[in-house]
Order: sequence, then structure tokens, then C-alpha cells
Amino acid sequence: MLKAFRILSLVEGLSLITLLFIAMPAKYQFGHDFVWPVGMTHGVLWLVYVLVSLVVSHVRRWSVLVWAGALLSSVVPFGFLVLDRRLKREIRAEAAG
Repeated sequence: MLKAFRILSLVEGLSLITLLFIAMPAKYQFGHDFVWPVGMTHGVLWLVYVLVSLVVSHVRRWSVLVWAGALLSSVVPFGFLVLDRRLKREIRAEAAG
């Protein structure tokens, strides 16, 4: 389940980057409005991310601070990369142990 959450985190993070750095500039600089479909996709992905993060945090017995850090990483641009590094470490430790 942790691997699936990691992939979801990467997809959700990339959707935020796409929204902020591609769709919004395209709308305001060039008049191409991609904000609605990209924003809707990102919103749905974020809601799924929050629900899955709650399940993963419960199964993995994460503290509230660890879960809050995972949640914070989903709203900070490029924050998903920090979470990805942590999840990789946890997956490697699980495989080794």
C-alpha cells in the first residue's frame, strides 16, 4: 500500500506543478484556459490523496505529526519530492527488514 501511496503522491504533486506552472501562466499570459480541467483533476487527486494518506497513516501507525507532514507536502509546490524521499526510505527499510 505504501508503494501505491508513493505513486499517488507523485501524480498529485505533478498535477499541482502542472496547475501552477503551466495551466495558470497559459491562461493569464496567452489566453488559453486549461485551468478548469487541470484544476478539477488536481482537486480530485488531492481528495483521493488525503483519504489514502489517512488510511496509510493508520496502517503504518504514523504519528499525527508525520501524517500532517505528508499532508503539508501536498500543498507546497515540490513538497511531494521531500515526501517521496521519506517514502522511499520507508519502503527500503521494510524490504530489508
